[in-house]
Amino acid sequence: MMSAEIFFITTAIDYTNAPPHIGHAYEKVLADVIARWHRDRGRPVFFLTGVDQHGQKVQQSAERAGVPPAEFAREITAKFKALWVKLGIANDGWAETTDLRHVAAVQDVLRQLHDQGDLYKARHSGHYSVRQEQFLTDKERNEQGEFGPEWGEVVFLEEENWYFRLSKYRPWLAEYLAAHPEFVTPAFRGTELANAVAKEAGDLCISRPKSRLAWGIELPFDRDYVTYVWFDALMNYATFAGYRARDGAGLPDFESLWPCDAHVIGKDILVPAHGIYWPVMLKAAGIEAMPKLLVHGWWNLGGAKVSKSAGNIIDPDVLADRYGTDALRYYLMRDIATGQDADFNEDRLRTRYQADLANDLGNLVNRTVSMAHRYRGGVLAEVGVTDAEAFALRELGIEAARNFDTAMEDGFRVHAALESAWLLITAANAHVEKSAPWKLAKDPAEAARLDGVLVALVEAARLASALVHPVIPAAADTLLEQLGFSGDLSTQWGRVRAGHRLGQAAPVFPRLESQES
Repeated sequence: MMSAEIFFITTAIDYTNAPPHIGHAYEKVLADVIARWHRDRGRPVFFLTGVDQHGQKVQQSAERAGVPPAEFAREITAKFKALWVKLGIANDGWAETTDLRHVAAVQDVLRQLHDQGDLYKARHSGHYSVRQEQFLTDKERNEQGEFGPEWGEVVFLEEENWYFRLSKYRPWLAEYLAAHPEFVTPAFRGTELANAVAKEAGDLCISRPKSRLAWGIELPFDRDYVTYVWFDALMNYATFAGYRARDGAGLPDFESLWPCDAHVIGKDILVPAHGIYWPVMLKAAGIEAMPKLLVHGWWNLGGAKVSKSAGNIIDPDVLADRYGTDALRYYLMRDIATGQDADFNEDRLRTRYQADLANDLGNLVNRTVSMAHRYRGGVLAEVGVTDAEAFALRELGIEAARNFDTAMEDGFRVHAALESAWLLITAANAHVEKSAPWKLAKDPAEAARLDGVLVALVEAARLASALVHPVIPAAADTLLEQLGFSGDLSTQWGRVRAGHRLGQAAPVFPRLESQES
């Protein structure tokens, strides 16, 4: 899977025209889970994310707020960064498109494209989407011949701009997609992209006149223009990985990272930005190795996409305060299939918290640790498999670990990975009821069997906690500490040794009522 020694994962950078919502949180948590899963398996990772601070929408939002665009972008950036800290997003690199290192690299690429004849100046008139910051063509009209509400305000403009010869590279892109089906995951999104490329015509406007938009990166060969925000923003995935970095820039070594092994984006920005513009820009700049795109679906509310424009914003900051970071992360990963859409439902979040986290996983660890202290003073004997039920639990644990990793390796299907972990958790809880340690403890003749039950339960609880660690890292760390395996993220069965000492039991997922006012 990995194209380089270091697993390089990026996410779409967030546009700083408005504060974050649940869709932003889902994307970052998904990328963070993937990065943590690799780290937990001992693989070096570089996780890059950040913010897109230029463009017309930022300038307009700043004007409405009565502040300069740079100040407005900084304020929104601070909100994104604070939320990622709260949600436990463990990124290695951070991108801000106003960073002078990025500006210099983008201007280098623009200068190269200009010198090699891939940019030209021309006058164009047409309909322009203010929301999407792009010119529209008749193919964007709906069946009624109108530009739908997804484009927001549409105005008619006539102006001179710089254009990138996108059409020159369209045949190459079509051939590349046909030869590299792994370019897009899931596969049906790759089919959508190929169909879009077949219909793509014309070139890409990559500038905006300063008379209309001053908030952007200036073209190095024409100071009357700034760079189109998508051209600027897309380059960040390479520039903050060290592409065209000057000596002493403090950025990674590009050659050791590139290409990106998983570039996590929403389905709405696959076409045309990340699926057409981005690979063609790389090709034109002389980069032959292409990233791999992981395209996720949307969190909807009542069937409608969650967005500021739709007026149905769900604030992840509030949800994290109400239910806890790990509970929110778990719900976002468990109730949506990677690549598909899902409907957000706060009642489902509460149910997942109470049923899955508190009653299943939390209760398993709590009573396992409590019984080990009650019956063995918190110290375990090293014993082998003592009966058929314990053997079945061990086999299920081995299978759960294997299936967890298979689901992650096959399209980063986190929901399916969690399902495999919960099969183990459910079976371990059932083993408690079937073996009834409280009864075995009353019969000295059953001492060896009690030891075996306790060891099997500790093994299962430890393995389950290690498996779910990428999803609920803080809670999993606490559970492992209580089990006496602090920092042990091994997904192998058989970690208990004679004399193993457990920590103290304490609720990790408190009753929700105690968190409410």
